[in-house]
Amino acid sequence: MTVSPTPVVLGVGEARSRLHDLTVIDVRTPGEYASGHVPGALNIPLDQVRRALPDLRHATERGDVLMVCASGNRSQAACELLAGEGIASATLAGGTTAWASEGNDLDRPAASATRAAWAMERQVRFTAGTLVLVGLALGLLVHPAFQILSAGVAGGLVLSALTNTCTMAVLLGKLPHNRPRTADLEAALAALRSR
Repeated sequence: MTVSPTPVVLGVGEARSRLHDLTVIDVRTPGEYASGHVPGALNIPLDQVRRALPDLRHATERGDVLMVCASGNRSQAACELLAGEGIASATLAGGTTAWASEGNDLDRPAASATRAAWAMERQVRFTAGTLVLVGLALGLLVHPAFQILSAGVAGGLVLSALTNTCTMAVLLGKLPHNRPRTADLEAALAALRSR
């Protein structure tokens, strides 16, 4: 019987001090990755991690692998998937949100790599605010039942804060303007192989 390795959680300070020794994998959507990522991170979205297992296994033979997402939830899921395959990895506590909040820089790909002009968090704030205003306006001008839209958005924001996830960001990440112009999984796997 094989024992699965237990995923390790690294704080921002420890990850920063070890960044030159780590292979960093960002498991967010390409649009989220393009809005800013830990320097040197390769983008392998969570739904593509299984496809990257051979290359990730090879990377762990050369050093530690750090999985990163926005908050730590998706990267933890990636670590658990890897652990189930006998691959040791770590996750960044608090994800890129914690990384940036502690004053660390986020890399952004060249403007030609993505069409998104706004960071995902800004897009979420704009969309949520717009939906609330539309719900209130329609509720005042057309029918009070339209205020349910505003209440639904408010409830979604509360749930997002409580679970530290954001369904709206995931949905917005699927929009064409948030996708990279070309698929980059093969490039990320090639870069992973060359490390």
